Amino acid sequence: MPVDKICGMKVKEDTPYKSQFQGKTFYFCSAGCKETFDKNPLKNSR
Repeated sequence: MPVDKICGMKVKEDTPYKSQFQGKTFYFCSAGCKETFDKNPLKNSR
């Protein structure tokens, strides 16, 4: 199960909150976490 890179919460792959970065898909629990990631994906993808 994927883990939200912003808050650390486990999320399902069918979440509507996803972002693509450097060929990978990142999954988020909420629009807020996705927005935080999208503002600086290089910092938040580690």
